[in-house]
Amino acid sequence: MDLNQVEDSEARFTAYVAGLGRVIGQAVRMRPLRDYCTGLMLPGERKSVEPMAARTAPART
Repeated sequence: MDLNQVEDSEARFTAYVAGLGRVIGQAVRMRPLRDYCTGLMLPGERKSVEPMAARTAPART
């Protein structure tokens, strides 16, 4: 994957999460939403909230 593809993927992901954020409508829930979506895409066998939180926001778990 070259740099342009990475940047395009990041931009698409950011736009996707922003769209979801408009639906939930609360700014304070955006960071957890982004962390959750990121956790779903990370490698790992378990996709439950606790293991994903440990990977995406270890300081808050």
